Amino acid sequence: MKICDILTVDKIIPTLESNDKKGAINELIDLFKDDDRVIDLEEVRHVVHEREKIMSTGVGKGFAIPHGKTNSVKETIAAFGKTAIPIDFEALDDQPVRLIFLLVGKENMVASHIKLLSRISRMMNNDLFRESLLNANTAEEIYSIFEEEEKKF
Repeated sequence: MKICDILTVDKIIPTLESNDKKGAINELIDLFKDDDRVIDLEEVRHVVHEREKIMSTGVGKGFAIPHGKTNSVKETIAAFGKTAIPIDFEALDDQPVRLIFLLVGKENMVASHIKLLSRISRMMNNDLFRESLLNANTAEEIYSIFEEEEKKF
């Protein structure tokens, strides 16, 4: 499964309004309010925030990947957002975050969930890719950058 198979332009926020970790995560989750793939949006919210309590998903280099697994989704869902100003995400490298990729999968899809997390992490390790995302202004531009980067894998 590829990132662009699950991430769509309408699930990208070029400039998140929130200036804190919880608000940014909630903004991304709220994109799924009327999405038929989501059975219980509040359970999705709960699972992602509970996972965040275990250990921050701020993985470093200004990037975070809040995620979780729940049977409150019918299939894997994803969203991406970028903050205007860096926010404290309690990241592993103690650096603030501007790029946030939300990933929520079904409980029984552990292998594909881990593969997607790994793919996203590998992509985000590319400095030029992160810089391109930071410089993009629209959801369409951001999606196109993901498409181009994914061709390398």
